[in-house]
Amino acid sequence: MIASFGNTLSMAWQALRRHRMRSLLTMLGVVIGVGSVIALVTLGESATHQVTSEVAELGENLLWVSAGGRTPRGSTLPAPPLTLGDADAIAAQIPGVIRVAPASENMKRVVQGGASWVTAVAGVTDSYFEVRRYAVARGRRFSEAELSAGRSVCLIGPAVEKELYGGSDPLGTSLRIERTSCEVIGVLAKKNTSNVGENEDDVILMPLTAYHRRIAGNREVEVIFLSAAPGRSTALVGHQVRMLMRERRRIGDGQADDFRVRDLRAAAARITKITGVLTALLSAIAAVSLVVGGIGIMNIMLVSVTERTREIGIRLAIGARARDVLWQFLVEAVLLSTAGGVIGVTLGLAGSWAATHALKLGFVLLPQVIAVAFLFSALVGVAFGFMPARRAARLHPIEALRHE
Repeated sequence: MIASFGNTLSMAWQALRRHRMRSLLTMLGVVIGVGSVIALVTLGESATHQVTSEVAELGENLLWVSAGGRTPRGSTLPAPPLTLGDADAIAAQIPGVIRVAPASENMKRVVQGGASWVTAVAGVTDSYFEVRRYAVARGRRFSEAELSAGRSVCLIGPAVEKELYGGSDPLGTSLRIERTSCEVIGVLAKKNTSNVGENEDDVILMPLTAYHRRIAGNREVEVIFLSAAPGRSTALVGHQVRMLMRERRRIGDGQADDFRVRDLRAAAARITKITGVLTALLSAIAAVSLVVGGIGIMNIMLVSVTERTREIGIRLAIGARARDVLWQFLVEAVLLSTAGGVIGVTLGLAGSWAATHALKLGFVLLPQVIAVAFLFSALVGVAFGFMPARRAARLHPIEALRHE
């Protein structure tokens, strides 16, 4: 049995080698189909993984509240600013909220020595570091005295350090934010540029009290960040925050919100869902190439049966069974499709690797997708190779020998 299958495999391989160019062209549809599916699914999964990792960098179970809203017709609602009292109320009255971090931010020109740079200057509290997952690479965070008294101290991001200081040490130096001098007490750890939001490294953090007093000239809060407890539904927390804010801002029934509560997890889930649907759609379109490749295999095998009719007749005349002929042609079709599958997988992985690096995405390898694509290519060979193989097996020996 094993020897017989080995002979069949050898004969099929020799038949394909006699027509190398035709065999390569026949495999082309399968190569394109498998390669496209592998590349598109890998790119989609890499993009999804990138979104997930960036969400994790932005903050754990992160929600934020900002002033401003829209009417049902889409026009902007005038809205009073948020206050520190709103942040205190959220921390005190919403169960499941473990940290609340009010903050205000604005783009400002910063000068140090002869260097100048425009960056985001944010006034924050101590909870901001945990909520937004900022770590300190060198130096220290704000002390309680600095936070309460509003001392003009700051921590700078790696991008600001690079632009203003080059290779020199910024700790202990002073920089000027417009007309305000600020002592640098720390450098933030690198977080990289986010595709979900802004460049998280291009920022200067200072105590919120100091920001209000020296930069903004008011006590308004631009945004309130908050972290839900692990395992707590961020959708539920967001709903409770919305109800509290409507009460505090005296918004009546039927009136539109003049603020927004955003849930980072929900936003990431929507992006992931959209990415998944697009990946599935494009992969389904690419899989059509596999069907086209299968039809190509069937056509070429039918031509091969016609060309080798006398050869089939001789084999049948000297004692070969019909199933031996069927197996030979079926194995040829499967060899074509599986070889195309191997080449397609290789090209798909190479293409997706190059694309992810060009797009600065992490390369995510999915063995199950590779296995399914390869098995599907083999099934294409069986499905579309069976009819030509069956036709060859049904040839009458005498009629086949008479064929010119």
